[in-house]
Amino acid sequence: MEHPESDAGPTSAPHHDDESPGMRRRNLLGYAASAPLLSAAAGLGGLAAPSSAHAAILPMTPPDTTDQLDIGDAVTVTALPTMPLVKVSNIGNGRVRLELPRFESGQGIATAAAMMLADKLGLPLNAIEVGSADASPELFYNQLTGGSSSVRSLHAGMPLLGGLGGQPSGSGSAVVGQRVTRLDALDIVTGRKKFTLDQAVPDAKPTMVCRPPTINGQFVRINNTTAVMGMPGVLGIAPIPATNGIVPTPPGVAVMAETFGQAWAAVNALDVTWTAGAVAGESNASIQQKLKSALLPFLLPPLGALTVEGEFEFAAVSHCPMETECAIADVRADRAEIWSGLQSPIVTQQAVAADLGLPLDKVKVHAVPSGGSFGRRLFWDATLQAVQISKALGRPCRLMYHRTDDMRHGRVRPPMFHRARATMLLGQVISFEQRIAGVRLDTRHGFGEMLGAAAIALPNGFPQTVGNFAVEQTMFKTMVSSPYNFGVTTKLLTPVAMDINTCSYRSVHIQPSRLVEEILVDEMARALSKDPVAFRLEYLRLPRARAVLKAVAAAAQWGKAMPAGFAQGVGVHQESKSFTACIVEIDARVPTDLKVTRATIAIDVGTPINPSGIEAQMQGGLCESISIVLTAGLHIQNGLPLEGSYSQYHFARMKNYPKDVKVIIMPPSSGEAIGGLGEVGLSASSGAIANAYARATGKKPRSFPLNFPVDFTPIPPGKLPTPVTVPVRT
Repeated sequence: MEHPESDAGPTSAPHHDDESPGMRRRNLLGYAASAPLLSAAAGLGGLAAPSSAHAAILPMTPPDTTDQLDIGDAVTVTALPTMPLVKVSNIGNGRVRLELPRFESGQGIATAAAMMLADKLGLPLNAIEVGSADASPELFYNQLTGGSSSVRSLHAGMPLLGGLGGQPSGSGSAVVGQRVTRLDALDIVTGRKKFTLDQAVPDAKPTMVCRPPTINGQFVRINNTTAVMGMPGVLGIAPIPATNGIVPTPPGVAVMAETFGQAWAAVNALDVTWTAGAVAGESNASIQQKLKSALLPFLLPPLGALTVEGEFEFAAVSHCPMETECAIADVRADRAEIWSGLQSPIVTQQAVAADLGLPLDKVKVHAVPSGGSFGRRLFWDATLQAVQISKALGRPCRLMYHRTDDMRHGRVRPPMFHRARATMLLGQVISFEQRIAGVRLDTRHGFGEMLGAAAIALPNGFPQTVGNFAVEQTMFKTMVSSPYNFGVTTKLLTPVAMDINTCSYRSVHIQPSRLVEEILVDEMARALSKDPVAFRLEYLRLPRARAVLKAVAAAAQWGKAMPAGFAQGVGVHQESKSFTACIVEIDARVPTDLKVTRATIAIDVGTPINPSGIEAQMQGGLCESISIVLTAGLHIQNGLPLEGSYSQYHFARMKNYPKDVKVIIMPPSSGEAIGGLGEVGLSASSGAIANAYARATGKKPRSFPLNFPVDFTPIPPGKLPTPVTVPVRT
């Protein structure tokens, strides 16, 4: 059932906190004609006819477990026992150095950690230096970066950090809560910051890889080794040996040369025979059909009930960080040393030692800050390859994925299919059901250490193990929540085993699940002839969620008149003990060129550490939402993504980002623990964008990204693009 909705203003006044949430008089009148049918709802525990004009909104049943324990809580608890082993040292001249046990990839956690340590020691911020800790097995679970948990766990563990008693102390003013520029900002913009490929490792030679024409195709033979070895600068060619560790080494044929340009040319000259990968015949359409068929249909709703429902498709998404996958490995007969951006350095060290047959203390792993990750570097694929190449060719290897490799043969957010339904009776929501099928998420990185990862990976080589299934379900249950009292609420995940390289992606299950829910919330409000903001205020479970929504509604002038083709959209989200709401304005006059023109975001993280960092994270989340809701996804065809460059994978550019963005940071919440941030910024803004699109166009958003043409000529499978020579003017 659909009702037209005007963008000229709200259709009902917002619900105030001092009102009893429940039935409005007009709802009772509207359902009076349905009275003979109400007996059909008798099986819902006495929810049939209300005894007064105000029927109580049904609380979420069962209660949301993330309110009590989420994945960030689990990470914090397991990290605390080894916090005294985190190294804090006096480096002289009143300065202190922290060896950060978390991975800095642009989130600003190094700056936040420095601020908290400065306050703890009473020192000015410029007295704190933050380095990146090498793989340190003694830290056990305390060196895994993920789940928007880093600042939360470091904040909780700050009093326990090792060596604090012997450090300089002072009476400096408080830093936490002040606006602070990132410690590495100047080095980044001036080119002084050293990423993986910038490391000065003697004789580490540039290396690139020829990869199969389908995902996980297997090497058979090289047909022109002699010819390619004779090309300028080529130092060696080697098939990358398959390994039987926790995760398989990605297949390919490596070319080492004096320069990356020479390696690139040689890769394109190789003639390699491959066997087809396990998903060689698959496409987006066939994958979505398999996912859809994995879900059971909903049962019939109670007689007389009103339902709002939909089916939603999500294409695979590339992490596409600015820094592609890369690693440096120097493997000798009796030792190995590795440099790479790693979210799981301990299990990386342990897995490499096992693969090489070396004692753990003979493998040194340097976790280098990275130019982006978004979950991609939980796995150590590039390290595995660099190690095998260095061993095979007898030289240190400086391995770089081409962007085409990164998009086609890297890891992706799994394709997903959602089926969701809201059921309403007597003008109230009595249930919300959501079924999700996704290509199984690879979780064989475990919890950052070898024992758990090895158990998850058994039996080796299967795309879906019992352990992997259990970990993915645990992640889903401890990360995906709902902010609403929609009565009986169920969200069920069905992983489908397919041999596609998947990995956690910023808000991997959360963003699509909550996007679907926020879309249906707008459609529920429309079905009940209620304003979307007022409807949300009526059903939100917690005061902090209502507070962020009220803040954005006021600041964004919700309900103001909009020209034809323009509309506002709203979304609300809670995650990782943080709360956020977003209202966007969209220009949909050209449906194939949608533009977000304004965004207002409110965020409550409990205790703000660095307001500048919070703003940056929310702005980044908005940019990612614009991308994956509107334009960015992967077309899998014949077992391989077609996209192979930023010109083909349509992630948002600056021209796609609104000029008017306001981030409202809510004041510290009394007694509330610090919340997470990194993944929190996607879901509310995603919902707001999709809902603005629906209001502006009258079309229901059901397939993401919304604009998804193949408007490019794909790079041939198994090849890299031909280098473009750009003349340099002097």
